[in-house]
Amino acid sequence: MKFIKNVIGSELAIFEEKFAAHVKGNKPLLDRIMRFIIRKKGKQMRPMFVLLSAKITGQIREETYRAASLIELLHTATLVHDDVVDNAMIRRNFFSINALWKNKIAVLVGDYLLSKGLLLSLEHDDFEILKITSQAVREMSEGELLQMEKARKLDITESVYFEIIRSKTASLLSAACSAGAYSAAGSTEDAAWFRSFGEKVGIAFQLKDDLFDYGADTIGKPTGIDIKEKKMTLPLIYTLQNCDKETKRKIIYIVKNQNTDKQKVNEVIDIVRHSGGIEYAQKEMEKYQTEALQMLDRFPDSEAKHAMKELVNYVINRTH
Repeated sequence: MKFIKNVIGSELAIFEEKFAAHVKGNKPLLDRIMRFIIRKKGKQMRPMFVLLSAKITGQIREETYRAASLIELLHTATLVHDDVVDNAMIRRNFFSINALWKNKIAVLVGDYLLSKGLLLSLEHDDFEILKITSQAVREMSEGELLQMEKARKLDITESVYFEIIRSKTASLLSAACSAGAYSAAGSTEDAAWFRSFGEKVGIAFQLKDDLFDYGADTIGKPTGIDIKEKKMTLPLIYTLQNCDKETKRKIIYIVKNQNTDKQKVNEVIDIVRHSGGIEYAQKEMEKYQTEALQMLDRFPDSEAKHAMKELVNYVINRTH
């Protein structure tokens, strides 16, 4: 990450100042919550993708900073709403908004962040960037609903799984890259190219998360969370498609009826590990990673291009 910070460090600092100004509330409670959100912000990978996409295709401009702020506002809004839906009390090792201020306020805060992002674009006539990001919000909702629908029957095929993660996870990262590219050059061709690039990175990113659940890396996150939540991820889908009928019935029964039993969940994890499910998901992840990196060959060598490659590899090789 050090090289990345050297390439866009000053621009990232400018973005942080602008983002803090954009989220500032004019009511005491709202302002307090916004300050809390800013203090507990994550690695800000999506704004990095916006800035680097812009720098590869042209120059970072005010429109680029607004695009980065819009993406971060939308991302934060979805996280706040997700915590309400999942009844999650912890976010990034801190209490979540709903844990501190209850669900009703958390929902309203998410709505506020979403409206701030929309208004930011409308006030500056950033219609193409708003179109790019609005499409991502729609796809995220569709992906989440499709996953919930399929979780009831545990009948997710590999093709449906990829449809879910493309919509649910990859769409916002895809929008970040596309919006960044468009903000710098106003080229719909570059925007489309980076949309595809970001989608591949986003899919690889989600596959990495799937592998975490099976302890594929040394991480702090407990294993088996996806199984407990009846989420069908690629290692499990591969296992169900390639095991015998008796093992398949056993896995489905545990996921449906014994998903809170730690010993039973660990039993499923062991079956997946021995079935080749982890290796299969790892290869798929590396395939999307390679395809994304190859897409950058379309552009001339530059510090921004090398920083983008480093960011892609960081996202895929992370240990948490």
